[in-house]
Amino acid sequence: MPLQSNVDVPPATGKLGVLLPGMGAVGTTFIAGCLAIRKGLAKPIGSLTQMGTIRIGPRTDDNVPLIRDYVPLATLDDLVFGGWDVFEDDAYVAASRAGVLEGHLLEQLGDELRAIKPMTAVFEQAYVKNLHGNHIKPETSKWEQAQALDDDINRFAEENGCDRLVAVWCGSTEVYREPTAVHETLAAFEQGLKDSDPDIAPSQIYAYACLKRGIPYANGAPNLNLDTPALLELARQNGVPVTGKDFKTGQTLMKTILAPGFKARMLGVEGWYSTNILGNRDGEVLDDPESFKAKEVSKLGVLDTIFEPERNPDLYGDIAHVVRINYYPPRGDNKEGWDNIDIFGWLGYKMQIKVDFLCRDSILAAPLVLDLALFLDLAKRAGMSGVQEWLSFYWKSPQPVQPGIYPEHDIFIQLTKLKNTLRHLKGDEVITHVGAEYYD
Repeated sequence: MPLQSNVDVPPATGKLGVLLPGMGAVGTTFIAGCLAIRKGLAKPIGSLTQMGTIRIGPRTDDNVPLIRDYVPLATLDDLVFGGWDVFEDDAYVAASRAGVLEGHLLEQLGDELRAIKPMTAVFEQAYVKNLHGNHIKPETSKWEQAQALDDDINRFAEENGCDRLVAVWCGSTEVYREPTAVHETLAAFEQGLKDSDPDIAPSQIYAYACLKRGIPYANGAPNLNLDTPALLELARQNGVPVTGKDFKTGQTLMKTILAPGFKARMLGVEGWYSTNILGNRDGEVLDDPESFKAKEVSKLGVLDTIFEPERNPDLYGDIAHVVRINYYPPRGDNKEGWDNIDIFGWLGYKMQIKVDFLCRDSILAAPLVLDLALFLDLAKRAGMSGVQEWLSFYWKSPQPVQPGIYPEHDIFIQLTKLKNTLRHLKGDEVITHVGAEYYD
């Protein structure tokens, strides 16, 4: 029998505070977009929670509601926005400087955006070498920084009348780091905070402060963060749902769309060369080799998981997979991702595919921030905790639900899992596409 559930999910009543560590291009594009949609100035294109549908029961029933009408999600009118940044610019100034949204749109949102001012950030130069801000917390002890964040969260919730909170990291990519002993247990991590252990990154301090208060958390960058035993222990202990990592937007989005198609048709891949040019703050940060390393690791893992070369050695056993990112200031937020894919088919005959994706990075990321905030809030109200594998749909490098289980990268499988999780919460039959009398 299909898996069913009788979860009684409380309604999304009251205000939902959305906290953003990092209020640059992605964060302000998200905030401004939500405000514009509220005012009827734009449509929530790209958001599964706002525009996506879900089929319930057999096709013959033609029961296909909007996801936002099917599960009890917070509405855009319920959202209040806050966050931290290393620059003191309010959301209007930050959005104007990011250059993502046109001035005439920002002017219509001016008063509301100007009222959203970032709190001082936890920052360590060693973790983001090409970022130089001065809106930094004065505390030098990492334990005191965590307590200062807790004070910020408490003050924000009180001033804005928030009934619930969620947090989505929208900050810069930190330098690549492997976990160390300080990340092994919660006790070791908390002692590391008190000792200001250099292996504890600023992004981990934000995650700790939020999880300690029971706030659901999403990691939008490839930083070593929620994927550590210490923070996962804290998430389980406090019953907090978490998800990450690294927003799946441009080039990796295309890979998770194209690669499953090649595999479905048993077409071989000899090589996949990817290069990116971008000029926003993200590009400047990634111009540092250590920060690029974190992004490279996140982007490289996609194809191995989809193609399963150990199971398909003749087709994918020796792929040359290369990823490059180049900082090119004139391009701004309008990133260009160029892919050359060398494939082969029947009798080994070779072919090529060229993809040139001129995309807008923050425009693709902003609706993901919205969806993740609303789905994490839903998960919290449903009593779900730990890694939310059903949200892997949104990530370049999704966290496995437990060690030893490989993460799913195929975007179509990810979407099926996401929708089946929603069906499960509602007690409806999951869609398996098995049984012609019901689904074919």
